[in-house]
Amino acid sequence: MHISSLDAYRPRASLIHGLDARVKLVLAVLFIVATALTPEGTWPAYVLLAALALGVAVASQLGVGFVYRRSALALPFALAAVTVVFSTPGRPLLTTRVLGLSLAISGAGLARFASIVLKSWLSVQMAVVLTGSTPFPALLQAMRSLHLPKILVAVAGFTYRYLFVIGDEALRLMRARAARSGASEGRRGGSIFWRARVTGNMAGSLFLRSLERSERIYDAMVARGYDGEVRSLRLPALHPRDLLVACPFVLALAAIQLLARIRW
Repeated sequence: MHISSLDAYRPRASLIHGLDARVKLVLAVLFIVATALTPEGTWPAYVLLAALALGVAVASQLGVGFVYRRSALALPFALAAVTVVFSTPGRPLLTTRVLGLSLAISGAGLARFASIVLKSWLSVQMAVVLTGSTPFPALLQAMRSLHLPKILVAVAGFTYRYLFVIGDEALRLMRARAARSGASEGRRGGSIFWRARVTGNMAGSLFLRSLERSERIYDAMVARGYDGEVRSLRLPALHPRDLLVACPFVLALAAIQLLARIRW
């Protein structure tokens, strides 16, 4: 597998792919913000947000399975919030003792934890659709046109571009290690300590190579007039079709937020 296979963009002839990158970026951010602001425990609102995210995934033609698999990567990180199950005040459902401490699992804590997991999962779904339906250079252009800080856009662009360069360098180091360590691995039995030492040496070598390359690239860019901003052609005006798609989406988010604040 080549490192370029990490690119999230999947070309399709879908409605979502045809939207302007600026519109997609704004709508994705609005969805994530609306999801984060949804009150805890408003399960009907979460169902509506999930249905909206599912509709966008289907319209993008990326495949529901593809979007769900990618978004599932956020679930292990959401487990960091598992402590709210024990720290949230409420009616205890279960009490247990761990290391001499009495821990009570409350219903409010479970509701808060489930809300955090759902919010994370739904937000990552929209991010997956955004990156899967929009080339990253188009996203950078959209960020610049929306007047995001130029240093932030530049850092994002360089990180994305040189992620693949560093990945290729790491693959070359791994191939060199496999070609040169057959006899050494056989003599040492492939112990975990020997592998850890070799991996540490590889990581250090990769860091030094990356640092030296970044300095050379930056010096070359400054010599060619780089002043902290990557310039590009001005983007065309928004097409009325983009606004026709954006308005119902925004109205749906507003309606869900309104319904989430009604006592069920």
